[in-house]
Parts: sequence; structure tokens; C-alpha cells
Amino acid sequence: MLVIPPRSDLRSQPIETPRLLLAPVDPADSPEVWLAVNGSRPMLSKWLPWVQYYTEPASSVRFTEACVADWDQGRAVRFAIRERAGRTFAGVVGLESCVHMHRSCELGYWLRKESMRRGLMTEAARAAVEFAFRYMGAHRVRVAAATDNHASLRVIGRLGFRFEGIARQAEWCEDRWLDHAVFALLATDPRPT
Repeated sequence: MLVIPPRSDLRSQPIETPRLLLAPVDPADSPEVWLAVNGSRPMLSKWLPWVQYYTEPASSVRFTEACVADWDQGRAVRFAIRERAGRTFAGVVGLESCVHMHRSCELGYWLRKESMRRGLMTEAARAAVEFAFRYMGAHRVRVAAATDNHASLRVIGRLGFRFEGIARQAEWCEDRWLDHAVFALLATDPRPT
């Protein structure tokens, strides 16, 4: 079984990396989440079908409240990514679709435009994956990205995930079907140094 620690533990003691802090998404983050999504809409909507439904600040309230419920009920663990210098909100990294019986979950993530192309997502995703293996007891973490989303595929490659196949027409996004490259990492797999 997966072990999901209480949100309060990680709100008071966030995960720290050299440049980032990762703490559970909270309703207090709602205004910053809205500004990040709305200000990054052209980049995010190309790859994330949910962005088109993020139409007003109340969308962020609903999302952050769902994050709390999903964490508390063991369905998903989502972290707000903040830069340590200035505590600037950068995006979200999550461990989605938690299947306790199989000790598995799926990695998902996005960044605001100002935080892109700086290696922050590799840093945040690496911390989330290590959290899944070390603290949640995960055996398998899956991740998928559109076959032409080269930035996301580079993050996945740097984390050492192994390619498992192509999910054809896996997602309808911006009036087109996206094929997904599917990858996984097992607790027993070697990690890149």
C-alpha cells in the first residue's frame, strides 16, 4: 500500500531542493495559481486540455480545493513549486492516479512561462519522484508526454524514465489528437547521477 503523509506535515516542512520548495497545494495558493495559468495560457493550452476550462479565478479555487480532497483521500499528491529566493510560485508537480494496491502513481507537472527553460521542472519532478519512492513506498511511477512536446520529453529523459510505448491519440487538446509517449520508472531502476 502507498503511504500518504498528512498535508500538514509537508506544509510546515516543505520538500527542499537547491532552488525550490515543494509544499502541498492549498486554497491559499489559489490567486497565484490563477495568475500563473492565465498568464501562461498560450504555452500551457498547447499541451494541457484542462487549460481551456480554466476560465476565471474561481477555477483556481475549485482546483486547490480538489487538491486538498484528493490528498486527504489518497487519490493524488500535488505540490506547489516555489522558488526559494522570493518564494515565487512557479507551477505544480503532482503524483496523480494513486493506486494503493499496486503502489503506483503518475507524474504530472506544469510551469508558468517565467519559470520555463531554467531546469526548474527537472529539479521539482526529481524531488517528487524521490518522494514517491522514498516516503510513499511507490514501486512504479508512470509519466506520459505528447510525442512533439520536446521540453517535457527532455525532463522525462533527464529523470531516467524508461520508454514503454506510444499511446495513439491519447488526448484531445486544442482541436487535435495528441499521441503520448509513455514512460515508467521503478523503485529498483537505477537513477541518473
